[in-house]
Amino acid sequence: MESHTLLLRDLPHEERPRERMMQYGAESLSHAELLAILLRTGSHKESAIHLAQRIMNKVGSIRNLVDLSIDELTQIKGIGNAKAIQLKAGIELGQRLARARMSEKVTIRSPQDAVDVLSEQLRYLQKEHFVCLFLNTKNHIIAQETLSMGSLNASIVHPREVFRAAIKCSSASIICAHNHPSGDPTPSPEDISLTSRLVEAGQLIGIDVLDHVIIGDGDYISLKEQGLM
Repeated sequence: MESHTLLLRDLPHEERPRERMMQYGAESLSHAELLAILLRTGSHKESAIHLAQRIMNKVGSIRNLVDLSIDELTQIKGIGNAKAIQLKAGIELGQRLARARMSEKVTIRSPQDAVDVLSEQLRYLQKEHFVCLFLNTKNHIIAQETLSMGSLNASIVHPREVFRAAIKCSSASIICAHNHPSGDPTPSPEDISLTSRLVEAGQLIGIDVLDHVIIGDGDYISLKEQGLM
């Protein structure tokens, strides 16, 4: 008996991702359905939604998709250069939209303000990224820089790199932040030690370290609020 593979055109109209998005809004779609829209087409053997679901099954979660390179994406059966580029472009656009919130009009008054700026950029990354927000005397963000990208479990940054960047943009104070790929923002002894070194260096130079925020998956911890700095 000849096997039949369900294609996107075979799905009931109300089950197609584009139609569902138009009727119910983008927020109602699953990760796989959104991926299917970015992919546009599947192959002669499977629909775009089946290909998207297979990608999700392979990577495990949406956060694991963020760091995949074009070469890594093309190793997935059914993903050629064109589809890999479409996916990377969609992911990059989302990240840029998140970063677009950062401007001189953004004022940091609390750890939550810093998290609002950085959370969507950092929460899905598979490696630790150490980021600094550089503030002026009014606590407006004047610059942001990623100073270190570590392994899955460790990020190494030296105070001189942090304050070289701070001095370069004439920063009055800084807020440090990094992500925990595990999703658990609980600070490690190394996180606390690094924070102490940064605070001491900032006191010598005259640039205040206002906080060190650790971002997990949907949660964060402020070392300042925890009394750890």
